[in-house]
Amino acid sequence: MTTTDTHDLKPHEAYIPGHHWRNAEDELEGAKLGMWLFLATEVLMFSGFFCAYAVFRMLYPENWHEASRHYLNWKIGAANTAVLLLSSFTIVLAIRGAQLGKRGMILWNLLITQACAAFFLIVKLGWEYWPKYKKGELPGANFMYAGHGTEHAAATVTDPTAMGQIVEVAAGAHDAAQHFAPMAHDQIFLSVYWIATATHGLHVFIGMLVIAWAMIKAWKWQYGPRHYTSLENIGLYWHLVDIIWIFLFPLLYLV
Repeated sequence: MTTTDTHDLKPHEAYIPGHHWRNAEDELEGAKLGMWLFLATEVLMFSGFFCAYAVFRMLYPENWHEASRHYLNWKIGAANTAVLLLSSFTIVLAIRGAQLGKRGMILWNLLITQACAAFFLIVKLGWEYWPKYKKGELPGANFMYAGHGTEHAAATVTDPTAMGQIVEVAAGAHDAAQHFAPMAHDQIFLSVYWIATATHGLHVFIGMLVIAWAMIKAWKWQYGPRHYTSLENIGLYWHLVDIIWIFLFPLLYLV
């Protein structure tokens, strides 16, 4: 092959593996092994959240059930679940596009995957996190717990009317507390919810960054039948993000 012919090749066609690899197949297997090891560490991290969930669910079963119904909307979680499942399908189609050498197929499916991820984060931040923060449902110094069956107090101690609202809520919550005594542990449920879902949301955001990087590479013809290793690894990462949410959704929203 002449020098001119080499220059006419697309980047994925002219790709040469690193000098420390015997061939492209060895490089691919090494990259996939490294990704699987990384994903194993991710599973270990989220396993800690699931273990905490299991322990506290066992200790406070009634609290867990009532807190889930009181604080979370399963319809929002179901919508986000459907969107993430769609994104897993589209990223597989993007990898298939690379195998077929179809740049348009790669780009369009990665764009849909990005849109699904953005939808997930917008729903999570706009419909869940921000309203919960304003209501005082973020565990910590400003957490305002009124008990189920009563009006939820969202005032802070800096509000001139806060003390009056707290007194009114406390008076009305006395009878409810007789029926929902375990609800004093709502902060534990919300702590698990916030930490687990926020960590997952961070992974979704990181996924959006690497997918954007993959889109740039695809636009430059760096993915094709001869080389699409990084795209395949991004797909593995994204599938793990989706699988983790598939566990979080029923455990938190459908408990």
